[in-house]
Amino acid sequence: MKRLRPMRRQGGVALILVMWVVALMAVLLGSFALIARTENLESRHMFDTTAARYDAIAGVELALFQLRNPDPLQRWVADGRPYEFPYEGAIVHVEVTNESGKIDLNVADSPTLMALFQSVGVDLGAAEALSDAIQDWRDADSQVRPHGAEAPQYAAAGLDYGPTNLPFQTVSEVQQVLGMTYDLFKKIEPAITVYSGTRTPNPAFAPYEALMAIPGMTPQLAQQIIAARQAAPPGTTGAIQGLTLPGGGGVMASGGGLTYSIKSKATLQNGVNIMFDTTIRIGGVSSSGRPYTILRWRDGEAS
Repeated sequence: MKRLRPMRRQGGVALILVMWVVALMAVLLGSFALIARTENLESRHMFDTTAARYDAIAGVELALFQLRNPDPLQRWVADGRPYEFPYEGAIVHVEVTNESGKIDLNVADSPTLMALFQSVGVDLGAAEALSDAIQDWRDADSQVRPHGAEAPQYAAAGLDYGPTNLPFQTVSEVQQVLGMTYDLFKKIEPAITVYSGTRTPNPAFAPYEALMAIPGMTPQLAQQIIAARQAAPPGTTGAIQGLTLPGGGGVMASGGGLTYSIKSKATLQNGVNIMFDTTIRIGGVSSSGRPYTILRWRDGEAS
């Protein structure tokens, strides 16, 4: 019996080693399984976001096609009304706004700019300063407006740049204007453009934020105008019945240019979605051979 004790001890050590090996193998297999699952989820997410991306692009392309539909009764209306359709298993939501409905930073006058800032809660003094600073940024001279800012004022504020004394090239450029903040920019961004060339927004296409910049406008009237014009069928011309602007004029369902902002959001059945926000000018042939020119393209984040 004494001879069996060393063998038993060796057998016990071997059993412990086997258990450690089994535990190590289990850890390794679990790690491999976790890596495989993670890679599968990443691949699935990439596939879903790619699919949603192309579905959203399809929404942009369909909007451009429908905006040129020769049948006015079928043509899409660019007043921000929603259009929704199924595509490749996704639901695509599209909104189109004619840029003539927005406030052009390059030509808007002081009353329009001040009304825009006051409509989002800026007091009169700050609204005057921002209006003058925008006009000082875009004009060709170095003369300071009464509440504006040229190079010396930017230097005094500790900024290493000054106004370009050129027209705004993009909407986001207005963030560099002295006195502008990011939070304020996000409030006015839906209302502004650099592509319309008109001093005041066309109420037939103006988003809510731009309508609120019309002197005398109230939130209730702005919402009423949007609801009434979006209820009007495609092909409507002339004055929209029952709508009157604060100054007494009617809202005419006509006019507008060939430049449009298009928001296209595609949502898959599993909830993954992506949105594009783009500005496109229709007409002629672009360098890519397409009958339109992309002026701005912003990708939304997938969720």
